[in-house]
Amino acid sequence: MAQPTAPVLLVIAGPAGSGKSTLCDRLVTARPEFARVVTTTTRAPRVGEIDGLHYHFLTPAQFDVRVAAGEFLEWAWVHGDRRYGTLKSSVLDPLAHGQPLVMSIDVQGVDTLRRVAQTDARLCRAMTTVFIVVDHERLVARMRARAQDHEEEIERRIATAEAELREAAKFDFIIESGSRDEDFAALLRVLVHARAKSAQA
Repeated sequence: MAQPTAPVLLVIAGPAGSGKSTLCDRLVTARPEFARVVTTTTRAPRVGEIDGLHYHFLTPAQFDVRVAAGEFLEWAWVHGDRRYGTLKSSVLDPLAHGQPLVMSIDVQGVDTLRRVAQTDARLCRAMTTVFIVVDHERLVARMRARAQDHEEEIERRIATAEAELREAAKFDFIIESGSRDEDFAALLRVLVHARAKSAQA
């Protein structure tokens, strides 16, 4: 399939447990022209996570080297003691070759991408930001259902989520989370607008 000359970059953010990673994976499956941006973290892999597929897992020292070399498009401290970031090569190179992309990052990362886009015409044209809003009770239930974190970690993630929700108005689109199918249908509607924006810019 021929790639569009003006590809889109869908940037999806939302609290832990909002389903943003699931949406990214589903979009790549349903729209094979899309690739998922693999972001980078200093946290340890969870059971079943694969380096280079779910994240690029780096030690803090390795992360420092990449930061010093100016290789990150954005990076931030998250949940207090961990760093997450997006390598320039993971985004700018594929966009230059017409590759549509989808990625999941935190609100701090989105803020940084917005600033970079102010001086990068290709990124500005391609990027559309989406925030997933989940009501408190559903969010807590999803976090506990994942059974990936202990209770103290869940409480910390809930506090982070409340702060993130206050940033929702800054995003191009907001999806009020319902079922997985409803959320994906909403994302496909956003994609129509994102493609129109990219083509017109």
